[in-house]
Formats: sequence, C-alpha cells, structure tokens
Amino acid sequence: MFYHLPLEHEVLLHPKYFGPNLLNTVKQKLYSEVEGTCSGTYGFVIAVTTIDNIGAGAVQPGRGFVIYPIKYKAIVFRPFKGEVLDAIITQVNKVGIFTEIGPMSCFISRHSIPSDMEFDGANPCSYKTKDEDLVLQQGDDLRVRIVGTRVDAKDIFAIGSLMDDYLGLVS
Repeated sequence: MFYHLPLEHEVLLHPKYFGPNLLNTVKQKLYSEVEGTCSGTYGFVIAVTTIDNIGAGAVQPGRGFVIYPIKYKAIVFRPFKGEVLDAIITQVNKVGIFTEIGPMSCFISRHSIPSDMEFDGANPCSYKTKDEDLVLQQGDDLRVRIVGTRVDAKDIFAIGSLMDDYLGLVS
C-alpha cells in the first residue's frame, strides 16, 4: 500500500541557476522530477517528505552542468497481490470494468464479476443484477481485491476481482 522509504536521486542543474537561491532551486527541481513518477522497484512516488542530504555538486567537464546527488524520504504507493483497495470506475464494457486506484489502472474481467451481474449495453453501459438492485457504472466507487500486478519501467497495472465477501460497490 503506502510506504515511507529513503530514496536517492541525481539532479542535473544548468549553470544559469547558480546563485544565492541554489539550494531552493535544487529542492524544487527534485520535487518536480520525482513526485508523480513511477519506478518499477518502489512504485508510485506520491510526495517527497524530507530531504536528508544534498551532496556536493560535481561539474560535468565541457558542459558546465552540475550533478547533485540527493538523499530523501518519500511516500510511495506500491500495490501487492491480495490487497483490497478502493477504486473508481472509469469505463464499463462487455469484457469487463476499467478502474483507477489512485495513479494505477486496474482491469476487472467479466469473469471476476459476480455471476448474478450481467452487462447492460444501454447508455451508460453498466453491470447490473436482474432486479437492478445493484448497478455498476462509470464514476462509481468499488472495493476491489488485487489478483495480480504487471510492472513496467514507468508504470504499474493491476488485475482485480469482485468475487469475494465485502467487495463491490461502496455505498
């Protein structure tokens, strides 16, 4: 889920930023380069909480740019198989339901939706029970169990399921 981890990053700074606000510039560049990104190892970086150390800058010969090694702590979001999370439905079609869990995309196959729910192709598309007591459509909040994840270099995707107790529409 959410973790508070020590991480490292190198910031490359152009010589035009050298001056009295150098440290503030380095910090702002760290925030802009790191927050909102995803690493396959650690997950999505939500926010930098503290900057522990800004190392001595090393000038790149022939270019004038300076590389600052930075050690910092950040809150990261890393989902795992079996975890139960809240999601928002972004798209419904006959193959299943697409959701977003924060910055992560999650797909729920129609085979992982309870068998008493059927696809209704009317506008808006939805999954509903025969008596229309329960309707899942775009914009609804769901509670989903993560069945598996796929990690790319810059993104994480998940496959979810609604086939368990206390999963489904959050009311």
